[in-house]
Amino acid sequence: MRKFMVVLDDSRECLNAMRFAAMRASHTQGGVKVLAVIPPEEFNHWIGVGDIMREEQRERIEAHFEVFAKWMRDKQGVNPELVIREGEPVAEIIAQISEDAEVGVLVLGASADGKGPGPLVSQLSRSAGSLPIPITIVPGDLSKERLEMIT
Repeated sequence: MRKFMVVLDDSRECLNAMRFAAMRASHTQGGVKVLAVIPPEEFNHWIGVGDIMREEQRERIEAHFEVFAKWMRDKQGVNPELVIREGEPVAEIIAQISEDAEVGVLVLGASADGKGPGPLVSQLSRSAGSLPIPITIVPGDLSKERLEMIT
């Protein structure tokens, strides 16, 4: 089964990327893999505190994921998977794609703030030629209705 991989973060554009991935998966009998990346801690000299912060981030990611997962299951009939990795976001996205043969398309949301497409889109588009899968970039200001028409 081909899976659409989408990155879960706190950006506004994440919402449209999630919607697009779920709708495409639903229409093509595919799946959705949601990747969340916990960036490396800047203050690792207090290991106990770092461990607690990492666990809190995991709990926050899982709660955030559940909101999207419920919508995907209820409205699109898609049961997404969550993968949490730790490290630099771009490196972890590329590593997940390389390690997971089921992932067929990377879906990213572009920022609609007029200051550029966003850091992930900018960095990953430079690597697009060497990735083993295509990247779909979803504009951040597309309406839900327009997304439904496109997918």
